[in-house]
Amino acid sequence: MAGAGLAAAVVAAAAVLAGQSPAAPAPTDAAAGFTLTSTDISAGGQIAEQQVFNGFGCKGGNVSPALSWSNPPAGAKSFALLMHDPDAPTGSGWWHWVVYNIPAGLKSLPAGAGDPQKNLLPAGAVQGRTDFGTSGYGGPCPPPGKPHHYYLRLYALKVARLDVPADATAAYIGFTVRSQSLAKAELMGVYGR
Repeated sequence: MAGAGLAAAVVAAAAVLAGQSPAAPAPTDAAAGFTLTSTDISAGGQIAEQQVFNGFGCKGGNVSPALSWSNPPAGAKSFALLMHDPDAPTGSGWWHWVVYNIPAGLKSLPAGAGDPQKNLLPAGAVQGRTDFGTSGYGGPCPPPGKPHHYYLRLYALKVARLDVPADATAAYIGFTVRSQSLAKAELMGVYGR
C-alpha cells in the first residue's frame, strides 16, 4: 500500500511542477469537430514512402507529412503536435515528432516542416527531441513483420507557450502538453515492411 501512496504522491508532485492541480481533467477528444487531416496519409491510413525514415534499413524520403486542422476549441492559445508509435519494441513506444508553441492562428503545416534545415515552421514553434536523439521529424521504420501504428495527435492548448527545458524528453513534453490541453485531434497512419 505504501508503494501506491508513493506513486500517487509522485504523480501529484509532477502535476504541481507542471502548473496544474493533480485532478486536472484529461483533454477532450475531437471537441466540437476538432479534426486533423493529411493529404500524405491515405484514407485507409497508409503512410507514403516519402514520409518513411531513411536509415535503419529503410529508404524513405523522411519528409514530415502535410497536416491541416479545423474547428479548434474556443480559447486555444497554441497547438502542440506529437507523433508516437506505441508498437515499437521498446516497452514505451517510439516518439517520432514533437512540435510545440505552434501559434493559435495557424491551421496547417506544410510537408517537410519537420526538417529543421528548411525553416518551414512558424516563428516561435519549437521541435523537441525525439527517440532518434535529435529534434525534428523522424519517419516510420519498424522492424520487418507486423505493421506499426503511428498516432499524430494535435493538442489545442490553453497556454500560448510551454515552458519546458530545451533538452526535455518527448515524454516530459507530452506530460506537459496533456496538462495544458483543451482538446486533441488525432490521425493514425500505418506502415510496415
